[in-house]
Amino acid sequence: MPRRHWLLKTEPDVFSFDDLLAAPKRTSGWDGVRNFQARNFLRDEMKLGDGVLIYHSRVPPMCIAGVAEIAREGHVDPTQFDPKDHHYDPKSKREAPLWYQVEVRAVEKLARPVTLEEMRELPALKDMALLKRGQRLSVQPVTKAEFDFILKLARSRAP
Repeated sequence: MPRRHWLLKTEPDVFSFDDLLAAPKRTSGWDGVRNFQARNFLRDEMKLGDGVLIYHSRVPPMCIAGVAEIAREGHVDPTQFDPKDHHYDPKSKREAPLWYQVEVRAVEKLARPVTLEEMRELPALKDMALLKRGQRLSVQPVTKAEFDFILKLARSRAP
């Protein structure tokens, strides 16, 4: 099966790419996703070794901050069962869990983050899901061409 590519949104004041780098083995569970379409990507479609762009949202500048890979495929998100956890879901039962996560391993912090504003100006990225009006999913597929273009851009001179 060919390697796929993804974009995972995170709020850096909650969990940043630097937090992923600081995690043991530079790996962390990507928990707390509470949208069924995003859950289906995590549970059914993300595969070991898939490439991931880590996107910092909700704080300026919104940007792609780093590259990661899927280190463990979809499995039950334990936070849904913990009443003390912010992501607790009383509707989810251990015998029929609702929510899943993957484990993500940091690969590379981008020397030059690629900002949302910059991406919006680039014709090569005009069809990227992140740039579509109303697109709010925290887990999104990215084409290989988009993934490669963003990495090339991040490794090039300043905008």
